[in-house]
Amino acid sequence: MGSPTKLTAWKKLADHQQEINSVDMKSLFETDSKRAEKYTTHAAGWTLDYAKNRANEKTFSLLTDLAKEAGLETAIKGMFTGAHINNTEDRSVLHIALRASQAQESLIVDGINVLDEVRSTLKQMEKFVEQLHSGEWKGYSGKNITDVVSIGIGGSYLGPKVVAEALTPYAQEQVKVHFVANIDGSDITGKLKQMNPETTLFVVASKTFGTLETLSNANAARDWFLANGGSQETVSKHFAAVSSNVKKAVEFGMAEENIFPMWDWVGGRYSLWSAIGLPIAIAVGMDNFYALLDGAHQMDEHFRTAPFEKNLPVIMGTLGVWYINFHNAQTHALIPYDHYLRAMPAHIQQLDMESNGKANLLNGDGVETDTAPIIWGGAGTNGQHAYHQLLHQGTRLVPVDFIAPLASHNPIGDHHAQLFANCLSQSQALMVGKTLEQAQQELRDTGATAEQIDAIAPHKVIKGNRPSNTLLTDKMTPATVGALIALYEHRTFVQGTIWGINSFDQWGVELGKVLGTDIFNRLVSDSDNSGLDASTQALIEAFKKAQS
Repeated sequence: MGSPTKLTAWKKLADHQQEINSVDMKSLFETDSKRAEKYTTHAAGWTLDYAKNRANEKTFSLLTDLAKEAGLETAIKGMFTGAHINNTEDRSVLHIALRASQAQESLIVDGINVLDEVRSTLKQMEKFVEQLHSGEWKGYSGKNITDVVSIGIGGSYLGPKVVAEALTPYAQEQVKVHFVANIDGSDITGKLKQMNPETTLFVVASKTFGTLETLSNANAARDWFLANGGSQETVSKHFAAVSSNVKKAVEFGMAEENIFPMWDWVGGRYSLWSAIGLPIAIAVGMDNFYALLDGAHQMDEHFRTAPFEKNLPVIMGTLGVWYINFHNAQTHALIPYDHYLRAMPAHIQQLDMESNGKANLLNGDGVETDTAPIIWGGAGTNGQHAYHQLLHQGTRLVPVDFIAPLASHNPIGDHHAQLFANCLSQSQALMVGKTLEQAQQELRDTGATAEQIDAIAPHKVIKGNRPSNTLLTDKMTPATVGALIALYEHRTFVQGTIWGINSFDQWGVELGKVLGTDIFNRLVSDSDNSGLDASTQALIEAFKKAQS
């Protein structure tokens, strides 16, 4: 596919943006009493209210046309049938298969039923988790394992950590799960200070078993274990791995039956549904892990089968394109009004920006449009006392997704009603704003003088007409958390398809890894650095001087 700017629907949207740019969202509600009903849809335990957007019937019709003209129907079919839609690496993209194994018998890709492999891995995970929870798994001194430390980076860390945290109300009591990712020694040092080597198990997640950060932290953990009563012969009682490099993991000291597979057809940021999610299963149990998979599968089926006009990922994805490419929105905020979901923006940040932070079309030509927005956000209501000021009165247009459960796992008085009221009031305030006349009247009502009103009222004006979506669910459960993350995965795919880019490679990340290894070697040796730029040379010398 070439640039989407050549598509008929894209050109029509560009013209339409000029028509609707001056239309206030409040007027859209005033002229259509059924607007809220019309622009609310449901799937997999979630309700999406997308009525508070700068869009009318013509907008949504053109956005649907754009998705169809960009080949989204074919792209969805390709993903679900195992086509090699990751064209730069010649791979299938099958995170959807990881959550389909309980619902369908087979998915044949390159002559292999990948669902058989998925089911086998899930059985392996079941056995592993049961041994830990039952106390059958013992450490080298015969004591039960009480703590599991997951060591990974990127998708091998962020997805599992965010989900385990989101499902805190479902955590079992037998084993506590901890996460380490940062190569900064302070990360693993802080965790190890809390651990007992006799009762701690480490799960090392690295496809190649050679990722710099992960392997360095794994070696540090093993050194700590050996220095505190463990031995090389007992490493296998305290270390397991998720890796495709069985040989290296065994050489590290792990038992082969405790090495879980990874597949090329699953990218790291989409891998929490695989054995990479082992820490989630340990934290909440396999039944809840299966429920997580089932919720994601429900969203998969909705994405695969629902008409685009009622399809949550398509609606959210095309609205994102509408703001990024036709309203010059450079960022997108995710604000969950659920304490346990507070880290979700960080996971979606990786998912979206690593997937769609691209400057080349599938055919290798340069893009002619902006692609991924900068994703950011944090827990409501905390953000209301920080960055919401920019959302309401800043100069930049920032579309917002508000995410909230209707019921709390921890009801205290009217806390949840207050929390939910804040969620709704923020989306309402973004839309309605405050006029100069309203600001002036507010000041009159407080007894302000005419001079005070003239001086202060302009500062209280809030333009409004700022778009948002609201996603609601009855309660945050393993199934609804699974569906929510799958929704954002597919939303990302929708946008990548429209932009004509590959959402499943990450060559920029790979470059950083290669250069990082090169510079590391220079930092620990007397290599000749004259071929480097002067800035990098000076920084290397500064580091070496500090170490001497």
